[in-house]
Amino acid sequence: MFRSRSKDEKAPTDKVTADLSTKQPRDPEAPKGRPTPKRSEAQTQRRRAATVPTDRKEAAKRQREARRSDLARQREALASGDERYLPARDKGPVRRFVRDFVDSRFAIAEFFLPMAVVILVLSLFGNANRALQNISLLLWLGVIILIVIDSIGIWIRLRKQLAERFPNEPRRGAVAYGLMRTLQMRRLRLPKPQVKRGERP
Repeated sequence: MFRSRSKDEKAPTDKVTADLSTKQPRDPEAPKGRPTPKRSEAQTQRRRAATVPTDRKEAAKRQREARRSDLARQREALASGDERYLPARDKGPVRRFVRDFVDSRFAIAEFFLPMAVVILVLSLFGNANRALQNISLLLWLGVIILIVIDSIGIWIRLRKQLAERFPNEPRRGAVAYGLMRTLQMRRLRLPKPQVKRGERP
């Protein structure tokens, strides 16, 4: 009655225990071996998997539509300053500060195109009048000198401000980006200016 069970009788119990141990739920804190995707990424992957076109023409059509919608969003972002859809060259806090720094000041370079038109008209009339030709040449030289001096001042101040405000951010090409923006008339700049004249960023 109290004799020990045989090995054959113990075997099924051991098998059941082993099966239960293998079928136990995984510890939720145990690592999975892969990072959990974000909800937006998972939804995008599911959407792509559900809408994968089988026809090559259909795939090309969808690609064109996606490119068109991306460009439309980008144009809206350039007008509104929405960081999410801006081109890569305009993204980031450093580039935004550079734009605000340039847009808050008067720069002689932004009047380059109107002054160039005036000087061109004077030079055309200067073919008949030697004095007008000399005046147009002097104006052209003066404009270039003023733009160079003003650009050097902007370069020094902007570089100093970037070093103070963004010591740990990559600033490569930021000053050149700002100087190129000064060459554009304020109303034609893209992304559109988000600060007023005299308003410090």
